[in-house]
Amino acid sequence: MSESRLFKMVYYLLEKGKSTAPELSEKFEVSIRTVYRDIDVISSAGIPIYATQGKNGGIFVADDFTMDKSFFTETEREHILNALQGIIATGDKNSDELLTKLGALFQIKSTNWIEVDFSDWIQNKPKQDIFNLIKNAIFAKKLISIKYFGSNGKITERSVQPLKLIFKSKDWYLYGFCLMKNNYRYFKLTRIKTLELLTETFSPIAISPNLEKQINIKKTINTKLKFDKSVAFRVYDEFTDEVTEDEQGNLYVQVDLPDNDFLYSYIFSFAEYVEILEPQILREQINTKLKVMQKKYRT
Repeated sequence: MSESRLFKMVYYLLEKGKSTAPELSEKFEVSIRTVYRDIDVISSAGIPIYATQGKNGGIFVADDFTMDKSFFTETEREHILNALQGIIATGDKNSDELLTKLGALFQIKSTNWIEVDFSDWIQNKPKQDIFNLIKNAIFAKKLISIKYFGSNGKITERSVQPLKLIFKSKDWYLYGFCLMKNNYRYFKLTRIKTLELLTETFSPIAISPNLEKQINIKKTINTKLKFDKSVAFRVYDEFTDEVTEDEQGNLYVQVDLPDNDFLYSYIFSFAEYVEILEPQILREQINTKLKVMQKKYRT
């Protein structure tokens, strides 16, 4: 008899709440008779597992059952504490007591291995409050109302079913179902101007990998750039291993940039220390914009 199967059966029942013998038989690829034998073994080990008959019957573990620390390996216990430490680092100080209790239960002293600072160098006011409100809304399955500054320059008020907080490319995003667009959307936390936690709840669906698309830009331009060595610190910071260097120390990068106003503001932020090599049409557009800007500056 496989002890691994017995543990997996307990985990499965704890997660699902209730199952049937035929379902467990199919899930663990054993006969129904073996399922009932496993139940007897699990019960004899002191785990309160029950089987009831009838329309609403099934096999389940008592709601007040908690897993003993011996069910986890030392590595698993360390992973649990490290994951909890990561949650606390994002500002959930309420979990600090839980971390202490689990550390005592597992007989492992947790280490303060991570710190997350939501403030930046320019804007000292942290995004901590918005982050925590969204996190609480996700856990409570409550709708939120936000005023969001879109890429079109307009502020819209939206009701959103919050599903997940995502950190990508140095920024936090909310992934949720936007009732205004009637579709799933990503919202950049820095663009959320106000946020209100509503009383209305929702029933989230499981997010499949096919449904949850990555944060990306719909239209990009493949661009080849040449940078002066004096801005190397910034180039290596923003492009990492995509950078090549010539004998004079000039740096070259080939990257897809979003085809919108961000592209121009980003290029101009390097001033005279960047040259567009390809594509030619973008090179011409940048030069035209520079001439217009210089003309306005002179006048």
